[in-house]
Amino acid sequence: MAEAIVAGGCFWCTEAVFRDVIGVSEVESGYIGGSVTNPTYKAVCSGSTGHAEAIRVTYDPAQLNYGDLLDIFMATHDPTQLNRQGNDVGTQYRSAIFPLDEAQRAEADAAISRAQSERSAPIVTTIEGPAIWYPAENYHQEYWEGEGQRNPYCLAVIPPKLTKLRKNFAAKVKV
Repeated sequence: MAEAIVAGGCFWCTEAVFRDVIGVSEVESGYIGGSVTNPTYKAVCSGSTGHAEAIRVTYDPAQLNYGDLLDIFMATHDPTQLNRQGNDVGTQYRSAIFPLDEAQRAEADAAISRAQSERSAPIVTTIEGPAIWYPAENYHQEYWEGEGQRNPYCLAVIPPKLTKLRKNFAAKVKV
């Protein structure tokens, strides 16, 4: 198994996308890239800690390679919005990739280049780290599967992301 850490706005929304990808065994919401030890959701949402809401994806590289994972990430959020995704504004909602080694860092550069070749607006996704991962509080985990399907925000944001996933990566979606 391998791991990847990405930040693309609200972690509830990116978590929901990757739970539907073949080869992914776990998706954990959390915080990364800031200066405070053991940050809380409230502190991260204030924008004062420097952390991004992010997800840590555990996947089987025999079924899903890191480059494909990053292509899915880049296609299911807007990597051209600086420090925001839709109505979520602040550095905690930035688009970022947190490579865990030099091979992932090189693949992150390549994924950004691929994404840029498909858009006229500049990609603002950063490559950051190394940084310490902090799991989010339990009530944030698997949010879409529970509370999220009753949350108006999630109902507005997640289904279009899942539609993009199914349209652009049909062969990589769990049935």
